[in-house]
Amino acid sequence: TPLVRSVTLSRRLGTNVYLKLEILQKTGAFKARGAFSKLTALPPGSRVVAASGGNHGQAVAYAAGILGMPARIVMPRTTAANYLNATRDYGAELLLTENIGAAFALGEEAASGGWVRVHPFDDRDVIAGQGTVGLEILDDLPQVTDVICSIGGGGLAAGLGTVIKAAKPGARIWGAETAGADCMSRALA
Repeated sequence: TPLVRSVTLSRRLGTNVYLKLEILQKTGAFKARGAFSKLTALPPGSRVVAASGGNHGQAVAYAAGILGMPARIVMPRTTAANYLNATRDYGAELLLTENIGAAFALGEEAASGGWVRVHPFDDRDVIAGQGTVGLEILDDLPQVTDVICSIGGGGLAAGLGTVIKAAKPGARIWGAETAGADCMSRALA
């Protein structure tokens, strides 16, 4: 995806600020990187299952559809309709639960029945796929000094942080969380 300089943010912050446009991914988020990384590491014909509140489920459904793998995506009933519709449209079987905890539990149950679980962030292949964001940043901006990364579960931060720090040990990786969704900060505290 493109890395573009933001004139507005650069001016406002008094430095060069670049934005990685992951919104241009087919599914609208970086999650497709991890899904393809995980699914291409599996034997052909594998059946995959994922629990998700939205982006991860869409990404796994999309990757599974492209690779010809059966996919079950488990989402809470409260998931936004655009995510539910896209997940179905990519060809996945959609199972709805009362909440995300129940979605993960049902995903675990499917995994015990021979389906391969695709975790949204706690998986080496998924993290490696998210790390390709870091590779592209280094290709496009080798002089990068700081990277600010959104943190949800930590898969993107782990992947791109590993890549950036391996190539540029002096670069700083900053984690940012949405107000009210600060699980990582609370976990560290």
